[in-house]
Amino acid sequence: MRPYLLAECNWGDIKDRPIDLAILPWGAVEAHNYHLPYGTDVIESDELAAAAAETAWNQGARIIVLPTVPYGVNTGQVDIRLVMNINPTTQAAILNDIITVLDRQGIRKLLILNSHGGNDFKPLLRELGLKYPAMFLSFCNWYAALGKMEYFSNDGDHADEMETSLMLHLMPELVLPLDQAGPGVERRSKITAIREDWAWSERKWSQVTDDTGIGDPRQATAEKGAAYYKALTEKLANLFIEIASADLDDLYE
Repeated sequence: MRPYLLAECNWGDIKDRPIDLAILPWGAVEAHNYHLPYGTDVIESDELAAAAAETAWNQGARIIVLPTVPYGVNTGQVDIRLVMNINPTTQAAILNDIITVLDRQGIRKLLILNSHGGNDFKPLLRELGLKYPAMFLSFCNWYAALGKMEYFSNDGDHADEMETSLMLHLMPELVLPLDQAGPGVERRSKITAIREDWAWSERKWSQVTDDTGIGDPRQATAEKGAAYYKALTEKLANLFIEIASADLDDLYE
């Protein structure tokens, strides 16, 4: 039993234990080029949450990692076979129910560990924060925590060199040979402001990429993934520790 993972704990261990922070990993089920599995975001959420939580737990943080929510917002990929979508309103309803449990039991801090770019938790937590004023509601996008180009040769944002290296480190048995991967070429919007990132419109995934990837994965290695994973889990563990120990009446300096 890993005592920081709720799914592995039992009633005898949990019933009287003080908990300062609940961590909710959140993924997605979607195509990741030809070489990575549909569950890539879920696997990354599971593994990163567990590794970071172990470090934080060993340093005294009173935390619990909830089971990963596997489905994410994939409204731009509805024509790609078996990409699973839940709408933002569904996501809000799931979050509301989870926060209700935590609030009722006096666990006042929640961190969502987000593994999927289509999940946008900021407006949801703004609204839920009004409903649960005693709660500290937060999220992080783990893939934005480090400068990727310090570790990898090619940038991207889906099934790219970073994700492929990470999966080669975590579960190489699920990664096909990289000569079977597509190049992950992205077609950019013809609208200038969208290209410049000061306007936004949802990408229609099958029009943007031929292989469902964005970013060339073919220079990925397990060694790059291991170095990135080590630095990332250390940074996430520090975040867990900081939130768990934070005084909610004294958050600002």
